[in-house]
Amino acid sequence: MTEPGGPRRRGRHSAGDGTGGFPAPSWGTGLPPVPGSPNAGHGAFGPGPSGAPWPADDPPARPRFEPWTDSGASTGGIRRVSGLLDRHEDQTGPLAESDWWAAGSHDPSDGHRPDSAHPSGPLPPLPPRPPGVWDRLRQRPDDEDATVAHPLDPHDLRREEPPVRPPEADVDPWEDSTGGLEVIGAHVDDHGPRRGRGRRRRAAGREEPGTADRHHDDGHHDESRRGGRRRRRPVAVLLSLLVLGGLVAGIVFGVQALMGLLAADDYTGEGTGSVEIRVEQGDTLTDIARTLVGADVIASTGPFVSAAEGRPEATGIQPGRYGLRQQMSGAAALDLLLSAESRLLSRVTVPEGLTVARTLERLATETGRPLEEFQAAAADLPALGLPAYANAQLEGFLYPATYDIEPEDTAGQILRSMVQKFTTVAAGLQLEQRAAALGRTPGEIVTVASLIQSETRLDEERPDVAQVIYNRLGQGIPLGIDATLAYGLSKSGNDLTVTDLRTDGDYNTRTRTGLPPTPISSPGEASLEAALSPSSGPLLYYVLESQDGKHFFTADYAEFQAARQRCAEAGLGCGG
Repeated sequence: MTEPGGPRRRGRHSAGDGTGGFPAPSWGTGLPPVPGSPNAGHGAFGPGPSGAPWPADDPPARPRFEPWTDSGASTGGIRRVSGLLDRHEDQTGPLAESDWWAAGSHDPSDGHRPDSAHPSGPLPPLPPRPPGVWDRLRQRPDDEDATVAHPLDPHDLRREEPPVRPPEADVDPWEDSTGGLEVIGAHVDDHGPRRGRGRRRRAAGREEPGTADRHHDDGHHDESRRGGRRRRRPVAVLLSLLVLGGLVAGIVFGVQALMGLLAADDYTGEGTGSVEIRVEQGDTLTDIARTLVGADVIASTGPFVSAAEGRPEATGIQPGRYGLRQQMSGAAALDLLLSAESRLLSRVTVPEGLTVARTLERLATETGRPLEEFQAAAADLPALGLPAYANAQLEGFLYPATYDIEPEDTAGQILRSMVQKFTTVAAGLQLEQRAAALGRTPGEIVTVASLIQSETRLDEERPDVAQVIYNRLGQGIPLGIDATLAYGLSKSGNDLTVTDLRTDGDYNTRTRTGLPPTPISSPGEASLEAALSPSSGPLLYYVLESQDGKHFFTADYAEFQAARQRCAEAGLGCGG
């Protein structure tokens, strides 16, 4: 606004005293007066406001000028840098003239200047503004009116929301009402806490009439908002607790599931009932455990495998069918599986020296199957896998050993497995190569081995028996082995008669020279090895000389006859 009769004031803090908005100092120089100087006649503290000396009974206790109190005056009309000069609340506006100023003397004889003159004289004009950012300090339309001070409303101390700017206003967020100066920290106010912004605006004199009510209403709204937040906060806390509880429950259940996998279930005790399981060829301990779990013998694989890790014999579990119980502990199932009683099979031992006929009878007896099944299987020679040097006959090639026969194994499978066993042993002995080195066929080696097998029970004598056979064959002497005649007559050697000894047949080695047409039994590995490695010397005779089956070997016929006499006297059943 423009004061009546006065000059128009420019700027919010412009003054009419010609100071350009700067208040005149209210004290003197503090020095003794100098005649003729502007401060002549002033008191110790300088002249009073109207040129009169200070009253003697009321000197000022301290200089009254506080340059930082009137922020508007101290800034020369420039608005404060945000937050840096807010030391005191700015209550600017027209300054009222003090009583003691108005009561001062205007008499020129007192040495004082009239009120219209400043005590320190006229001030020189202000220098021009420097170029650059100061060019932006231009007059603004809203600075035409004088600043009007308003009393501070207690409600204004409450928090105030920032004014809402219309969206269409093209306002530079960094250009506030600072006359072009960038306000330090203004962007912090925009995005940081809002507390105190209303007070800073009011302190800067930027409030307009009628804003007190708005601040009052905004205070109530602010309280409502804070109350709403307080009311909503328990709900947020409850939701957070529910989410946290769900996470904890998920972790607990996950850990329990993991522990259930790590600490597997296990039954207790020896179990009940009965169940059959089959261990396949090449099954590992884990494979066997899975089979047991599938048959409900054990609850899980872990306890069984853990128990087997400390038992070296567990790695020797043989393929086959086993009889176990249901719901056994892992350790109990392992113990039963390793015992012989759990194996559901027919374990048949075929000794050395048995013929094919006697071997089939033994298999039928041990397995409980009809003999006809084995006889029919023995007749199907192509299905048995005989070697080529067998000359399409089975005798001598059913290898003597112990066999585990499964309940589902057929007669043909059993016989085939025995032939395969012979082939394996023969390959280990290099039978074909070594037979060729001796000038014999592999078939002849098997036949010689069958004769050795029938003539002695002592392995240490087998090479000597082989040497006698080869020496006689070499000299064209009949072998004279009664076991060949008994085989041809399907009799036991002890059942032969004098008539039997005189018969003429292919297997009567008393009347014929050379080897019989086929092996007469199934030789074992020791006899096969002896046939391939005979001893040395001109041995032609041997005769039993003791009850333990030991023989006397000689190349002299007279010694042989004397040994036979001793054997007959001892009742040993001598032959030669």
